[in-house]
Formats: sequence, C-alpha cells, structure tokens
Amino acid sequence: MSSLSLALGAMATLVSAAGAWVPSLWGDEAASQLSARRSLPSLFHMLQHVDAVHGTYYLFLHFWGKVFGYSAFSIRFPSALAIGASVALVVWMCARVSSVRIAVLAGISCAVLPRLMYAGGEARAFSFDAALATALCAIVIEIAVRPGRSRPLWAGYGVLLSIATYFFIYTGLMAIAIVAFLLLTPSLRHHWRRWLVASALALVAALPILVLAYLERAQIAYLQAGGYASWDVVLKQLWFGDTRFAWVGWTLMAAGAAGAVGTAWRLRGSLTRSTLDVRVLALCWLVLPMGLLLLANIFFALFTARYAAFAAPAAGILIATGIDTIAQLARGRARRHAWVATAICIILVLGVVAVAVPNWAAQRGPYSQNQSDWNEIAATVHAHSRVGDAIVFDADARPSRRTRLAYDTAPPGAFGPANDILVKTPFHNNYTWYASTYSVSQTAALGRFDSVSRVWAVEYSTPPGLTAPKAPDTYGLAALQLIGFHQAASYRLHASVVYLFIRNS
Repeated sequence: MSSLSLALGAMATLVSAAGAWVPSLWGDEAASQLSARRSLPSLFHMLQHVDAVHGTYYLFLHFWGKVFGYSAFSIRFPSALAIGASVALVVWMCARVSSVRIAVLAGISCAVLPRLMYAGGEARAFSFDAALATALCAIVIEIAVRPGRSRPLWAGYGVLLSIATYFFIYTGLMAIAIVAFLLLTPSLRHHWRRWLVASALALVAALPILVLAYLERAQIAYLQAGGYASWDVVLKQLWFGDTRFAWVGWTLMAAGAAGAVGTAWRLRGSLTRSTLDVRVLALCWLVLPMGLLLLANIFFALFTARYAAFAAPAAGILIATGIDTIAQLARGRARRHAWVATAICIILVLGVVAVAVPNWAAQRGPYSQNQSDWNEIAATVHAHSRVGDAIVFDADARPSRRTRLAYDTAPPGAFGPANDILVKTPFHNNYTWYASTYSVSQTAALGRFDSVSRVWAVEYSTPPGLTAPKAPDTYGLAALQLIGFHQAASYRLHASVVYLFIRNS
C-alpha cells in the first residue's frame, strides 16, 4: 500500500511540475519570490505590516531558495511536491477504509483535478494547504482503524491543525469537517472530547496568526468588488476549471454522494468498523468549510476560488467513489460480471483524464498565470537595449500587475543593460513586499536622467483574458516628453506595451 501511495504521489508531482517553467510569474508569485529573497530580519519586518498570513510559506520558501535558487520553476516545484504528498495521503487513507481500486481512482482523480494541478504549478501556499488538510484527514482515519493509539494521534492532529492554520487560516475550518465526520460515524462519536481538546489547543497556539490576519485584513479589501463567489465560480472554478470538466465532475461527485447515502441507510444503527466511509469524510471536507466560507462571504468579502484548494482532494475522492458506484451498478449482483466493473472504471477514469488535459495545457501556457507576460517584457528589452539605457515602469496599475515586478523578479541580466532609475526604496528594504519609486519628474529633479539618451517605458495593458481590452496605461510618458524625450518605437505585447524614448537632438 505504501508503494502504491508513493507511486501515485510521484505521478501527481510530475503532472503538476511538467511545464511549470513555461508561464511568467505573476503578482502573487512575485510576492512569494520577493518576500523569500529578503533577509530574515527584513522578512519579519515586512510581515508586521503585510502578508503575515503567508509568512510561514515565505519562511519555508526563503530556505528552499537558499538551496535551489529563486527561478520560476524552482519556487513552483515545492507546490508540485505538496500535491504529490496530498495524493499519496489520499491513496493511503482510501486504501485503509475502502479498497485498492478506489484508492487508485482517487489518486488519479486528484492528480488531474484542475484546482490541484493549478495549485501544483503556482508559487503560493495553496498546494501546502491541500496537503495539510489531507494529512489531518489521514490522521483521523488512522485513529478510526487503530483505536488503541488514539491519544498520540490526537496530539499529532492538534499540532498539525495549528501548523495548517499558520499556512492558511481558512484551513483551520477542517476542524469543523472532522468533528462532523466523527458525529456522523457511530463508532467514532466517543472521540469528540479528544477532538475538542486538541482543536482548542490548536486554536490557542494559532492565536498570533489569527490576530495578525485581523489587523492586516485590509489586504483582501479588493474582494469587496464582488464576483468572486458567483454561481460560475462555485459550480465551475472552485475545482473544475472549465464547463466540460464541471459536468463530468459534478455528475461523478453526485454518484459518489448518492452511494454514501445508500450505504449509510443500509448500515444504519451499526457500530462496526465497516461503517467507516471515506465518502462521508469527503462530503464533510468538501461541503462544510466551503459552505461556511461562502455563507460568511454574503456578509464579509473574504473568498476567492483559489481558497478552495484545501478542500479539492475531497472532490477527487468523491469523483473516484462516483466512478466506482456507477461501475458496481452496471455490474449488478453477478460475480461473473466483475470484469464489467473494472472495464467501466477504466473507461470513466480515462474520460476524467481526457477532460483534464485541456485544463493542464491551458495552465501551462506562456500567459496562463493571470495573463502575465513578464518573460516577454524581459526578452523584448533585452533584445533591443544598449549600454547606458534607462528603464521606467508603470506605477498606475495595482501593485500585483505593475510591470516593475517583471524586472525585480527576473534573473540577473534578463533585461540586458537597461538600468532601473526610478527606484526609491528597493523591495528588500521596504515595509511592504514591493519596491517604492519616484515619479519621472522627481527622478529628473534628482539628476538621474542627465546622462541618459534612451529610455524604455513599460506600461501595463489589460489583456483580453482578464477583461475587455482597453488603452494601455500612460504613466510617465508625458513627463518623459517634458524633460526632452520623444517616442521612437513601441512593442505591443500580450499584457503590456514597451516604448522606446530617445532624447531630442
């Protein structure tokens, strides 16, 4: 069983890691990389002002980068490893209480689930959240099948719940999912007191991050714009990516849920080990944390689709059990028709993989990370710049879309000899995760343009993939003309425009 778990976990890591070097980094990943590249005193200073809720992940990435570097692929690869760990744990616990067949189906379903594939290719903590949530469920399964060792396992659950909350505070809602599973499983109800003690101690240990999250709550104020919890988001984007996968996913999940209800009805009143049902755990895991978040979102804007990653393995489990339910119904009662169930399982899981492939391909395109084109910006400036050139960046876009991030996150030499001259406080000395800058006029007053004859200006331009296209930003262009430069060339890219300005003769 352990070898099967490791094999499917490794497969999931490969699925998530493949092509993860292709897309440009984007704003949230820039926050990860730039925060991780700071010295520890600088990082802890920043976390007192912003991003405290991501501090544990940044701290991990800091030490990872010290060993493996901070390239896009390097900082994304731990996410792929975390998805592999999540899948391995899913396989392990499904095999413990269901069957090897369901374990394999669940491992494959989770490995190709679009929400998990996306998290596994992004330099953010959401894949870690999925792995930690799965580990919490695996501990509870072990408590169920090994009741004689429940005390140390509940201690481990409490420690892990606290760690999970430090990685992402919403993962703490897993405590609600787990107590619901305990109460719905007659043979486990007596564990509720130990759950209560372990969860309460975990909450106390997590109080510092909860307090900091509240103090820095203005960081998610942008969610108040709305649209982050629409029906399209809930039915499609939470786990499935596109409409085709959503139809397949919801159908199979409904079959899995129906199978769980049918089994619960047949075994009502039983207190035997056979009443353990991974489908019940998956339903509690999927429905309760997300349901509470969506309900709270009606009153306080605090939700976006990526926050659902920690519940995504539950969707994979329900898809797998749905496949098995359909296969068993098709086989009927005759043992001689067992091959029918196997054939249907193979056909259905191959269908799930087939509808996942377009999602994987879309997630690994050059602009797949929030339509970011930072690699293209660097390549354009590198190809046309000369020694002595200066470069200025759009400061009108919101921080996560500012083109300066392409420069700050790029490896040395990626922009050729072009020199950034607007910078006021480099990111590693700033109280927030990005650099602060002077305006073009202020920079000119400081004399930084005196010996410059060519200036590159990089403006953000909303790409079609986000909203309706509009005119590119024009930050600093008029100021460059006022100090004696004129536009000589422009290069329209996917989500930006690069201009070359030359000093008037």
